[in-house]
Amino acid sequence: MNTASKRVLITGVNGFTGRYMRTELEANGYEVFGLGTHPCDDPNYHQVKLTDAQALHTVLAEIQPNAVVHLAALAFVAHGDANAFYETNLIGTRNLLEAISASEHTPECVLLASSANVYGNASEGMLDEQTEPAPANDYAVSKLAMEYMARLWMNRLPIVIARPFNYTGVGQASSFLLPKIVSHFTRGADRIELGNLDVWRDFSDVRAVVQAYRRLLEVKPVGLTVNVCSGNLYSLREVLSLCERITGRAISVEVNPAFIRANEVKKLCGDSKRLRSIIGEWNTPSLEETLRWMLAARE
Repeated sequence: MNTASKRVLITGVNGFTGRYMRTELEANGYEVFGLGTHPCDDPNYHQVKLTDAQALHTVLAEIQPNAVVHLAALAFVAHGDANAFYETNLIGTRNLLEAISASEHTPECVLLASSANVYGNASEGMLDEQTEPAPANDYAVSKLAMEYMARLWMNRLPIVIARPFNYTGVGQASSFLLPKIVSHFTRGADRIELGNLDVWRDFSDVRAVVQAYRRLLEVKPVGLTVNVCSGNLYSLREVLSLCERITGRAISVEVNPAFIRANEVKKLCGDSKRLRSIIGEWNTPSLEETLRWMLAARE
């Protein structure tokens, strides 16, 4: 993306990832416009729901961005309303693509954030982009359906699909696992209730993830699906141990059967070779470094 084409639209700009995406782009000279569902005073911000197709058409015609980063989604897997996943993640994304396509100006790149949850728990080892999807919950199904739907637009729009594995950082909601653990340590709690302790995840740092997204926007590997992941697995037990070592505090863990989800993905580790072949050398901070950042920010 050259210096004359630096207008980027971020959907979900005020969400956890969106805030870091904005910072990353602005630090690299981009003019950022944002969409979201809550009020905001920023003149480059538009309060629009993805389910409002007409409003999206109006906003896209006005902004005419040179690139789009689509982050807005319903992402909490345990959300109680299954229909909401499809309304936001599938129909909302289709509305967005339709609005982009109807705009007089075609962006150079449209980056859609999917999820490594589409792989499910049917495959072991390092999961690359050729791994057969096997989604195990409505969130994952909605994301995979979004990917298939997006392919219908690839002859009209320069779409890149990112499949991020787990990532975290300061500001992530405490409904997510690592922020929940961190908050228990920082407030000096004696005990924590968790679900299955024997799950393994590939964790990245949100700051590295948004850097990867920016570099994908710049390289524009149109038509490709790309894992964004560290390639390193950590068990929930290891996360707890790291927090205990960093803080010098022990915590009692109680397994609550109500927190154990059906169809829990046991091991989710990504292969990042394609990402690195596209954008060059890229690394995420170690999980210990990310946890130290999170624990320090909450003190």
